[in-house]
Amino acid sequence: MNHQNVHRLTLPDKEIILIGTAHVSHESVELVEKIIAEEKPDVVCVELCQARLDAIQQKSKWHETDIVKVIRNNQASLLLSQLLMSSFQRRIAQRIKITPGEEMIRAMNKAEEVNAEVVLADREIRVTLLRTWRRMRLWSKIKFISEMFLSLFMTEDISEEDIEKLKEHDMLEMALETIGKKLPEVKATLIDERDEFLAHRIRNVSGKKVVAVVGAGHVPGIMNNLDREISIDEINGIPPAGKWARYFGWVFSALIVGLFVFGFFYSGRQTGVNMVFSWSVITAVCASIGAIVLLSHPLTIIASALSAPLATLHPLIATGWVAGLTEATFRKPQVKDFLALTNDITSIRGFFRNKITRVLLLIAVVNLTTSIGTFLAIPVMVRLLSY
Repeated sequence: MNHQNVHRLTLPDKEIILIGTAHVSHESVELVEKIIAEEKPDVVCVELCQARLDAIQQKSKWHETDIVKVIRNNQASLLLSQLLMSSFQRRIAQRIKITPGEEMIRAMNKAEEVNAEVVLADREIRVTLLRTWRRMRLWSKIKFISEMFLSLFMTEDISEEDIEKLKEHDMLEMALETIGKKLPEVKATLIDERDEFLAHRIRNVSGKKVVAVVGAGHVPGIMNNLDREISIDEINGIPPAGKWARYFGWVFSALIVGLFVFGFFYSGRQTGVNMVFSWSVITAVCASIGAIVLLSHPLTIIASALSAPLATLHPLIATGWVAGLTEATFRKPQVKDFLALTNDITSIRGFFRNKITRVLLLIAVVNLTTSIGTFLAIPVMVRLLSY
């Protein structure tokens, strides 16, 4: 069958039919089903990992989410990133009236009908996001987070012409590619490495005839990597935090404490007290501002303010975590919040209204405002030393 999004590749040991789809296109759904029915392959590979498949198939899975456990395991940023990406995709999908990832589910269903093996060929999204985060510099992280939050506004004024263009391509990959142009290190892990991973998985599955269903944005990269030897372990591991990242928190804390000690012993007791007081007030006020902006529970605001002076001096504690745990305790997400999550992430109002996303946003915002307070407090303390 001739189609611009279907690529037939012949290798020494197998035939691969590579289908490039748009994740929110009716035409893609129909094309995938037609090709699998006609070709009757031995294996159908889909661009999904187990976590993404669960998110599509098991909408009730959100009901089992333990938000407190997410915070304690330091996975709040990961979950928030996933929700922001899902938000962008679902809002586009609502305009086109199709379920995101439907072509993948239909591909799996059609594979069962023709007795083909189904292979989840994509790298786990947790690995992708963590590899991305670990490789980014501080300024890149700030830009990346900004781009993610801006995606909440991106579909407000999208034109019908833009939607037609999205139907011709892989919508999510286009969004990631846009970010990748601004942040090359993000593109390497979000797109390039996944091209390699997908190519390796598709190339090495058993079976003489393979149909691979992937986002159109991945097709060129997969085709370029099919004949290459790829070190799968190298691109499927989570790199450890760099030495500087591991020790920076402790070094920073030691320097601040050293500044306090210097103030007490070399500038007098009163100066030392003033320095500690200034640090406490500035960090507490900035942390509480973050909690107030998100209309948090009064006890969350208090907990943020009280924890900030100490949390900023301890690398293993984050004020945002304290705020998130407090908010989740006094305004515990209910079943209705989990039920509404799929729809709430499609609007700015819903993101702030839903107790789950609000807690995740609270953690990020309070950590940000507390960090601002830290860097505001340092020059104030240095100035006190000169008096």
